[in-house]
Amino acid sequence: MRNRSLIVFLGICALLTWAIPATAQNPAPVRPTAQGSAAPRGAGGDGLGFTDTPMLPGLPYHVHDPGRPHPPVVTPGAQPGAPPSDAIVLFDGKDLSQWTYDRRPMGGGGGRAMTDEMRARLQKAQESQPPLGWKLENGYMEVIPRAGDLLTKEKFGDVQVHVEFQFPENIQGQSQNRGNSGVLLQSRYEIQVLDSYRNPTYADGQVGAIYGQWPPLANASRRPGEWQTYDIVFEAPRFEGEKLVKPAYFTVIHNGVLLHNRKESMGPMIYRQVAHYAPQPAEDSLMLQNHSQPVRYRNIWIRRLKSYDQPEK
Repeated sequence: MRNRSLIVFLGICALLTWAIPATAQNPAPVRPTAQGSAAPRGAGGDGLGFTDTPMLPGLPYHVHDPGRPHPPVVTPGAQPGAPPSDAIVLFDGKDLSQWTYDRRPMGGGGGRAMTDEMRARLQKAQESQPPLGWKLENGYMEVIPRAGDLLTKEKFGDVQVHVEFQFPENIQGQSQNRGNSGVLLQSRYEIQVLDSYRNPTYADGQVGAIYGQWPPLANASRRPGEWQTYDIVFEAPRFEGEKLVKPAYFTVIHNGVLLHNRKESMGPMIYRQVAHYAPQPAEDSLMLQNHSQPVRYRNIWIRRLKSYDQPEK
């Protein structure tokens, strides 16, 4: 009996000898935080962060800093493409109350002083145009030729934009005369809208191009008659007086395919010339271009983008 007790005692000592260093080497147990995720106990004590970690370069925060602001909670849309809870719905298929119209001047002197004859000719041309306004029916809006561009009443800077568009199933025209329109951020920086399904044109003018500057990385066009999607992240340019200090950038996804990955814009859209920047307001309207071709739009929403580490509300 005495020998058996000694054997049991020695076994317990051996077990304790193994368990103590193993516990010291393994990480501390995790427990749920107030947000529901798991976090290890540490210098923070409550598992919500650490203050004995290194400082992040150029930032006033430690790695895993418990005092760093949390981002706002945004509820995603119930269906893919549906607006999230913080989006501004620009068009839901019911009305155009978020929009206004603008008709670009026809003819005119291109900056020159206009003679009476030129002014009369311009006025006559304008009078022959149809009334401003796009067709609204069946949950979409459709371009009416020469009836003006569509601009948001509200003005924006850095944004995320969702737009859905459709070209007529009955194909007419070719190259730039087939489903031509455009989404212009700040009424200046254009992502081309064009029916590019088996429709060759110049590369920097096809669907998804930063018009006149950069072709898209892919042609992800659907067949005419099918609805298509743009998801665009736009970083507005920054000026200090007359000086450009940060150019505009585009990230564009077409039908789930990446076309531009934070690609720098050369400047506002211009036809057959090299774009260049000019001082502008920090915010301006989103514009849908009227190129006198029957393009349809639906489900348009926009989110204002903010920088990191905004104070919590």
